[in-house]
Amino acid sequence: MLNKIYSLGLKLAAVATLLLCFVLVRFYENILFYDPFLAYFKSDFNQMPLPEFNVFRLILNLLFRYGLNMFISLGLIYVIFKDWMMIQFSFFLYLIAFAVLLLSLFLVIYLYGSENNFLLFNIRRFLIQPIFVLLFIPAFYFQKRNS
Repeated sequence: MLNKIYSLGLKLAAVATLLLCFVLVRFYENILFYDPFLAYFKSDFNQMPLPEFNVFRLILNLLFRYGLNMFISLGLIYVIFKDWMMIQFSFFLYLIAFAVLLLSLFLVIYLYGSENNFLLFNIRRFLIQPIFVLLFIPAFYFQKRNS
């Protein structure tokens, strides 16, 4: 009984630590990442042209931020479910999603420019925020419960 309580306490502490990591990535985003769209989307972006940006630097920083969020998310999924198959499957989905989202982001930027800010905003949000973990955890829980 005491062992079970100790194990649950460790699990909750690990989950809290990983959630704090998400908060820290968000809190230090201006320092850690090159992203000219941060200031752009905080302003009245519907009336403004897209900001100037370095494509290579933006891709590297999006990869870095997406990677940080991905590894924190994978850690969270592992702590909750303790299943390596889920981790491998999630990792594969994250890689595919990154490729599709990055391609979509640059297609929207170069094809539409500032004409379709809403689509640009949402694609970028999926790249820089840990939204996929909010989808994966309930899906894996439901799948594990029903199998």
